Amino acid sequence: MAKQTIKDKDKGKDKDVEMKDDSTSKSQDADKETTEPEPKRDPDLLTVDDIKDHVKHVEKGVQTKEPRFISRVIRALVSTRRRLNCNVLRRVISGFFPQASDLKDILLGFIEEPMEVESSVLPLRPKSVRSHPLLPELECFLHLLVLLYLIDGKKYSQAVVCSDLLMEKIVAQNRRTLDALAAKCYFYHSRAYELTGQLSKIRSFLHARLRRATLRHDDAGVSVLLNLLLRNYLHYNLFDQADKLVSKSTFPENGNNNEWARFLYYLGRIKATQLEYSEAHKNLLQAIRKAPTTNAAAGFKQSVHKLAITVELLLGDIPDRALFRQAMFRKTLMPYFQLTQGNLRSY
Repeated sequence: MAKQTIKDKDKGKDKDVEMKDDSTSKSQDADKETTEPEPKRDPDLLTVDDIKDHVKHVEKGVQTKEPRFISRVIRALVSTRRRLNCNVLRRVISGFFPQASDLKDILLGFIEEPMEVESSVLPLRPKSVRSHPLLPELECFLHLLVLLYLIDGKKYSQAVVCSDLLMEKIVAQNRRTLDALAAKCYFYHSRAYELTGQLSKIRSFLHARLRRATLRHDDAGVSVLLNLLLRNYLHYNLFDQADKLVSKSTFPENGNNNEWARFLYYLGRIKATQLEYSEAHKNLLQAIRKAPTTNAAAGFKQSVHKLAITVELLLGDIPDRALFRQAMFRKTLMPYFQLTQGNLRSY
């Protein structure tokens, strides 16, 4: 009898353990249901949120006089411009600009109406400052986003008009916190005119802005404007004028590496045309070292290497074959590789 009671107790324990297992499995199922992935947000709303963060950085840069905040926004332009569309721009412009704003109506005129028109757009600024005008830096930043959208959409004639309005806004301002944004705006102003074949029309304007940036010790503006003028001269094969500009100008030592790479490449082209091959080769090698290491600068690197290989052959040297095996240059430099082997017909 004692043995049977012990067995019954053991059986009861087993049953209790089995019931605990059932309860834990139910709790695990409930946890799985609660940890289901959330639905994905609208990508346009995510882009608007990113632009809101950029606006906060610009405002913080103006208030603290720290250029690093605005520089962060400029570096993020590459990823932001890929996600721009008419819906995003209309939400941003309507949300940030005050209700009675002439610039708001002008910018909205460059953006086509979306297929689904929203009845109302929520404001993106706090209620206390909603009726106040935007900072000039914010106006230029939002204006630049519209210009990038027009250039990427191949609406070049509208981009020229938009960039002219942007330049009028920048010329009327005298704020050091606007220097970094203004330099980026100069670049895309020149790009809009280049895409329409009208680079010669803005040459005097670029010279005037270069003089002003030099007097104000605006290193960002000087480096960008000097490169834009060199590109302008080389576009029309005006090598003598480009050489005179280089001899009378000084590139800022603390300039951006990307601008340094462009300047050294243009300088290498000028020296190669003047048959100064040793100096040209040195400048081109420095441009390659200064260029970004990412694939975003693949086109620039290919152009520099093409000219560097040609100059190296004119010096009587043979380029390293390892260069032609790199995936980035294998296809574009194939004719130059055949040229190093003496195959002139294929080149």
